[in-house]
Amino acid sequence: MSSALTDLCRYPIVQAPMAGGASCPQLAAAVSDAGGLGFLAAGYKTADGMYQEVKQIRGLTGQPFGVNLFMPQPNTADPAAVGVYRHQLAGEATWYETPLGDPDSGRDDGYEAKLAILLDDPVPVVSFTFGCPSRNVLDSFAKAGTFTVVTVTTPEEAQAAQWAGADAVCVQGVEAGGHQGTHRDDPASEGAGIGLLSLIGLVREAVRLPVIATGGLMRGGQIAAVLAAGAGAAQLGTAFLVCPESGANALHKQAMTNPLFVRTELTRAFSGRPARGLVNRFMREHGPYAPAAYPQVHHLTSGLRKAAAKAGDPQGMALWAGQGHTMARELPAGQLVEVLVAELDSARAALALGGS
Repeated sequence: MSSALTDLCRYPIVQAPMAGGASCPQLAAAVSDAGGLGFLAAGYKTADGMYQEVKQIRGLTGQPFGVNLFMPQPNTADPAAVGVYRHQLAGEATWYETPLGDPDSGRDDGYEAKLAILLDDPVPVVSFTFGCPSRNVLDSFAKAGTFTVVTVTTPEEAQAAQWAGADAVCVQGVEAGGHQGTHRDDPASEGAGIGLLSLIGLVREAVRLPVIATGGLMRGGQIAAVLAAGAGAAQLGTAFLVCPESGANALHKQAMTNPLFVRTELTRAFSGRPARGLVNRFMREHGPYAPAAYPQVHHLTSGLRKAAAKAGDPQGMALWAGQGHTMARELPAGQLVEVLVAELDSARAALALGGS
């Protein structure tokens, strides 16, 4: 690990910020206490909701932790396409007996208000998804003593993060569960994501920033692989989603290892932006027709997803998961960190023996 990352966590293990409830203060605190780096997800929360969670985690751990922000999105959605999709979802609204949401509920996710809070009362780490902040923003965090990370999915995005003054990049392979953190949602390049190991190599040749690798990582041996490829740390999301401390819905946790849900795919069905989840009825029926319209589609389907969860129906939920989801282990978060570290040590020892 780079010296900066070493200062933040004893082990090169980062718990991914999973928006939608999974990355709650209890999970992040447990990971940080165990020697990893826990993360809160501020996406889809109000600025005050984020502030309350930061207060809560500070009461649970004295170790460093991070907060992830969604970048505001340009308004490139076609209102007519959103209207057509709304019409296609009418049957879902009837089935779940809930109205469709307002697609224009907001595009900036309270970004400026959240920035103000995090600059006024700094946290150890702030990361950004769906874009790169301005140099002024990153410079302000540097002055506040906050380590900044920008999620990237291409070497070009990594270069943009370096030029803007980020301290590190989180390199996200196409294997990752949840949303692809692309800086620009380009339908023309849909499905052209780069695998994690290739992407680490490409980014390492493009920039000099420390790399945090994420995408499909579930075992210590995989962490050893990305470290050997040049990453300074590994970020795991799906692996921590099934922990008892995770705030994910119980149906979501159960689906991770349910033989009915074997495949994952990238889909726009739930949010209008490519995101990887377990293939279910909703994804199969609506994925082929969902427009490139984030966060409009997210707001449109929000009530449906909540109603499906309330009805105990995982076929109508967004079951975000990485490609390694079947390897999920239902362990307390602190114990999972310990197991991952033991596996990492074993993998490193095996590599050393093999090379001697």
